[in-house]
Amino acid sequence: MTIVVGYVPTREGRAALRRAGEEATAHGVDLVVVTSERTTANAASEENQAFEARLAQVKSDLETAQLGVEVSSGASAQDVSDNLLDVADQRNAAAIVIGLRRRSPVGKLILGSAAQRILLEASCPVLAVKATDQD
Repeated sequence: MTIVVGYVPTREGRAALRRAGEEATAHGVDLVVVTSERTTANAASEENQAFEARLAQVKSDLETAQLGVEVSSGASAQDVSDNLLDVADQRNAAAIVIGLRRRSPVGKLILGSAAQRILLEASCPVLAVKATDQD
């Protein structure tokens, strides 16, 4: 069993990665980080550098607990939510972790389409997290 986390280079993505690492450690399972094409498009960007730093910390924590971390890049032709759901099904995921951004009162009426699909179609529990000051 694994925890699967969807990562995009944003504060919300880093929050999801942090929480997924905590969940994997708490449950003694490996972590699969599913990245989008956006993550690898500009490797020198500040967001990607923050991702690499967060990923290094998560890897260190999981290695200490003798657990593994794998990074899986999404297929360019595949929708982000499709890719995340496919990886979760293939790995028999215990849970999927995604990041959600804060929305205005009007924006709260409409949840992002990728997040909505994942929440509705996942065959395992989905943990949606928001960014904090530490992300």
